[in-house]
Amino acid sequence: MMINFTTSGSDKELLGIMALQRSNLPDNLSEDEMKSQGFVTVIHELAGLKKMNELEQHVIAKDDEKVIAYLLAMTSASATDIPVLIPLFELFGKIEYAGRAVSEYKYIVVGQVCVGKGYRGQGVLDDCYAEYRRRFEGRYYFAITEISVRNTRSIQAHKRIGFTQVHEYKAPDGEEWSVVLWQW
Repeated sequence: MMINFTTSGSDKELLGIMALQRSNLPDNLSEDEMKSQGFVTVIHELAGLKKMNELEQHVIAKDDEKVIAYLLAMTSASATDIPVLIPLFELFGKIEYAGRAVSEYKYIVVGQVCVGKGYRGQGVLDDCYAEYRRRFEGRYYFAITEISVRNTRSIQAHKRIGFTQVHEYKAPDGEEWSVVLWQW
């Protein structure tokens, strides 16, 4: 198996991200799978992924031509593009990090992370994050994202990589979220 870590540059790769995303939404997983393997929550459309990708390319892992993992890249310029994420960007004005509001820093949001079944537990996520850091460190002060507290696999993986929790909140729908930050 030869895995290549790169960035998304074509519609075919963006469609590969979307296919992987769809297969890991809660509606397509059992409760046991969500607990043991994690899940994603936001559904992206091709136009939105493409618009984000034009600002900063998403990091992907490919096995031959198949997208087997991704880390989405979002900047503050995309703050209003995905309605469900608008409250997160608004929250950045209220969360403090090192004595300043998160919104006062130049940051990159990890818009979503997913590693395909059959590739988990092999270091693919770590290698994707190494590529993410290599591409964005120096241009952004840190990476930040939010993770459903129910997604314990993702919470643990992000802790292992070096993310630390800077905030936790309950959304109006009752879902609890952990906002985590990776200082470079």
